[in-house]
Amino acid sequence: MGRLAGKRAVIIGAASTGNMAQVTARLFAREGATVMVAGRTAEPLETLAAEIGGHAALCDITDKTSVFALADAAKVQMGGVDIAMNASGWGLLKPLLDVTEEELAAIVALQFTGVHHFLQAFVGAMLANDPSGGSIINISSATTHSPVNHHAAYIGTKAGAEALIRCVANDFGANGIRANTVSPAFTESPMTRGAFATLGLVDAFLPRYPLGRLNTAQDVANACLWLASDEAFMTGENLQPNGGLALRGNPQEGDIAAAVGAATAKLQA
Repeated sequence: MGRLAGKRAVIIGAASTGNMAQVTARLFAREGATVMVAGRTAEPLETLAAEIGGHAALCDITDKTSVFALADAAKVQMGGVDIAMNASGWGLLKPLLDVTEEELAAIVALQFTGVHHFLQAFVGAMLANDPSGGSIINISSATTHSPVNHHAAYIGTKAGAEALIRCVANDFGANGIRANTVSPAFTESPMTRGAFATLGLVDAFLPRYPLGRLNTAQDVANACLWLASDEAFMTGENLQPNGGLALRGNPQEGDIAAAVGAATAKLQA
């Protein structure tokens, strides 16, 4: 039997091929969970659901009605929810003084207000379990503890969501609900594909990881698996499966410019 045998999981943010949510969905399914994957694009969700023998549903986390409809669909199709994970996000990288009002509203809607919708819907669903309880996981970011330049709106909303998770952990622990965040660092994914293609950028990050490599989406999925399982006697915490980055911190703008410059010079030599 798998570590999640008999569990019912919902994962939001799984509509980009090969992203953290998809990697986690596959792992949860291999470990015995019935998984409903959700996001804003039907085709990749349906493909993934067919692959893992699960369910697919459209959901826009910025729309409260959509999120509550997802929770209702999970109760109808799976009989309840034991694990709820949100991996949606937007890597807004822009200087503080240049962020527009529209951009700020969009990232707040996605990474703070949307998380509040997610928590309302799925705490409610878990309270309806018999007995009540479950595991809630929100994907955060190592940048909330190790800032990088030009990321203020991104970091601020992620940090706010971490606070929401702690409040849920405090308020609903007596109901058997555990709530935690997971903080990847610079991870290769559809969201970061352009950054990984930048010559020398990875070189700026590697020395910051005591374990000698960048974390992968699989590392993140493995951490989520533990939090989702009954093995995890943890709530209100931030788990950092990022190879020790928090010990040294992210590279800053000057470090990155130097590494990119060195790589470019080496290529031109």
